[in-house]
Amino acid sequence: MKRVVITGMGIVSPVGTGIDYAWKNLINGKSGIRKIDEFEKAGLASQIAGVPNRGEKPGDFNPDVVIDPREQRKMDNSIIYGLVAADEAIKDANLTDYDGDKTRVGVSVGSGVGGLSTIAVTEKEVFERGPRFVSPFFVPKCVINMTAGQISIKYGFQGPNIAMATACATGSHSIGEGAEIIKRGDADIMICGGTEAAACPLGMIGFAALRALSTRNDEPEKASRPWDEGRDGFVLGEGAGILVLEEYEHAKARGAKIYAEVAGFGMGADAYHITAPAPEGVGGKRSMLLALDKAGLKPADVDYVNAHGTSTGLGDVGELIAVKELFDSKKTCMSSTKSMTGHLLGAAGAIEAIFCALAIRDNIVPPTINLDNPIEEVGDFNLVPKKAQKRKVDVVLSNSFGFGGTNASLVLKRVK
Repeated sequence: MKRVVITGMGIVSPVGTGIDYAWKNLINGKSGIRKIDEFEKAGLASQIAGVPNRGEKPGDFNPDVVIDPREQRKMDNSIIYGLVAADEAIKDANLTDYDGDKTRVGVSVGSGVGGLSTIAVTEKEVFERGPRFVSPFFVPKCVINMTAGQISIKYGFQGPNIAMATACATGSHSIGEGAEIIKRGDADIMICGGTEAAACPLGMIGFAALRALSTRNDEPEKASRPWDEGRDGFVLGEGAGILVLEEYEHAKARGAKIYAEVAGFGMGADAYHITAPAPEGVGGKRSMLLALDKAGLKPADVDYVNAHGTSTGLGDVGELIAVKELFDSKKTCMSSTKSMTGHLLGAAGAIEAIFCALAIRDNIVPPTINLDNPIEEVGDFNLVPKKAQKRKVDVVLSNSFGFGGTNASLVLKRVK
């Protein structure tokens, strides 16, 4: 059986652009959620989001250093985020000038909703100015597979090229399926992850209509509070996470740096409801068990769980019940990094997989901030409240659960 390892990572996130900056802020419990000022928000029920800060300081999001500004006009923000994160990941993996067989290098990068803001803006232009003012790049800016396409075009990667669109499980599904492509021998390297740019007026209005978003507008940094009695919904986030996955022997042969092994991948469906999770997290529990089984591991082997943990009423409780049934609180801890990043929808699982790999590298687990008054179901389970914890981390499980009842779990482990 082929083994798959992570040899490069890149991130654009509310807590920073670039692995070092994002990880430092996360470990220090710094929230990336703020009042949105990118557009007029009068009348919006939720007026906060986790949006990358644009600027030229280290850790800021500055796409001009990666993409010509003229080319950016042909792209939705979701594509721009993905290309910037991919640039860092590919450089990190020392693949920028890769001279191997590029038909053996593929891309698996998806999005939950794709070019939503581009669709909304273009429709407005049609009604206000007429159809002849629609850009010929409208469709290429919107389709969900275009980030994967643009990455392959920029770097000449000619291997398998796919794009998942499984709502909030997209990033994890993209990584899991990328690993499966390598395991079955169809590629040596896969560029994997997710990207999202849905914190636009239409996205904010749509999720608010579901009564899914927090309206703690006066305290944005305290709005995302998984497992806290005061939670009132999730906070929308934007960004991208890209990981370079590589067949283990191939990585060793070229002397690649290795962060962790993608040891297991489980997925399945609740078959229950379009937005609500199945009671007591039974679908997520199956997904976790499948991932552990494929990894050849038991729940007792897991040191840390990076929760889906969105800060919603039903979701938080269901996942917590499932995790407590599977894992021993004396051995395993769990936290939600969404307490700091907000919920990046299709990019969430990808940036969280990055955080899991870094937890293994540094033997530290990021905190769940804003956990002031834990719900009764928490009991004595260690949710890493407020401060990161130094501890031995060899095996990590990451959960992503999406609308439609789609579930994904990834198991990463230290390569020894």
